[in-house]
Amino acid sequence: MSATTPGLVCAHHHLYSALARGMPAPPVQPRRFGEILEQVWWRLDCALDLEMIEWSAKLGALEALERGTTCIIDHHESPNAIEGSLDVIAAACAEVGVRVSACYGVTDRHAATGTLPVTPQPAAGAPMPLAMTDRARRGLAENERYLRSGGRGCVGVHAPFTCSDETLAAAGDLAHRLGVGVHVHVSEGPQDAAAGARLAPLATDDWLLVHCVSLDRDLPGTIAHNPRSNMNNAVGYAGPAHRPNRVVLGTDGIGADMLDEFRLAYARHRESDVTAAPDTAWSWLTNGWELFPEALDDRVTWSYDPMEPWHLAFSPGVSPTRVEIGGVVAWAEGVSTRVDAVEIRAKAAEQATRLFARL
Repeated sequence: MSATTPGLVCAHHHLYSALARGMPAPPVQPRRFGEILEQVWWRLDCALDLEMIEWSAKLGALEALERGTTCIIDHHESPNAIEGSLDVIAAACAEVGVRVSACYGVTDRHAATGTLPVTPQPAAGAPMPLAMTDRARRGLAENERYLRSGGRGCVGVHAPFTCSDETLAAAGDLAHRLGVGVHVHVSEGPQDAAAGARLAPLATDDWLLVHCVSLDRDLPGTIAHNPRSNMNNAVGYAGPAHRPNRVVLGTDGIGADMLDEFRLAYARHRESDVTAAPDTAWSWLTNGWELFPEALDDRVTWSYDPMEPWHLAFSPGVSPTRVEIGGVVAWAEGVSTRVDAVEIRAKAAEQATRLFARL
């Protein structure tokens, strides 16, 4: 038996994290969310260069294709390789055949310019910067250059707690001038408790608000819910069903298996509310088509029938057998038709080794 659906959408990804698997243990065991940022992700993104970004994006796009995900909304950060990074990601995804919407996550947490070794950074709980830094300006410039050159995406912001008021306002203004939204992490952990108050004068309906675990008020925009990542970081349950916003599903960089993310979203919802049905989490998955309507032009043939929430919530192992993107077959019978999957995995492994050596 088989059934066909449009392509799935990962509404929040970090393609650079494809190289993070198996990375060396952090120098100090993280015991709270801020320490996870400091000891893991902020060390990793500072070590990235354009070659690493290319192969991590290819690997992430390939893995998305293999799971029937044809569209990715990516949020990127590489403070020592800013210029041109979004073009690298877009080209890598295009080579694999997967659609991508990209942005660069602007932040003021890097006070100095330069390259490796990694420049000192404030702790995740430190006071927010008072003014825009040089790297934040360069990040804004990368967003603008990419979008004005025809790239699909948003203006990216890391999170309010690592940005000055000047930077947040500049990002909102740039997005308004370019006619796009802002893609930003919001109240993921306690460090960002003030995000609601700081974003309230800026946010608009076309913003993509990621996490919103401890957001203290409603903001305009779409909420990207990432249940697996929130559980992994022990930041709590976002409870998106209680928000008035449209909700979509992302992975926060933990692959792009959106059926699996749907199952976990349902289970987490059900844990908090025994009356919850899979239909709600399924609506979060299919809302991705509103953000990335081109996915409706794609066709994924699955190994299972019927493809509906009450079956899929309890049926692990459902896989695509054929993926067509824009009328072109990109995946069939377990093989990519556009790229050599073995080569991509080998090259990505080489880049991961380089990345780990820098850590």
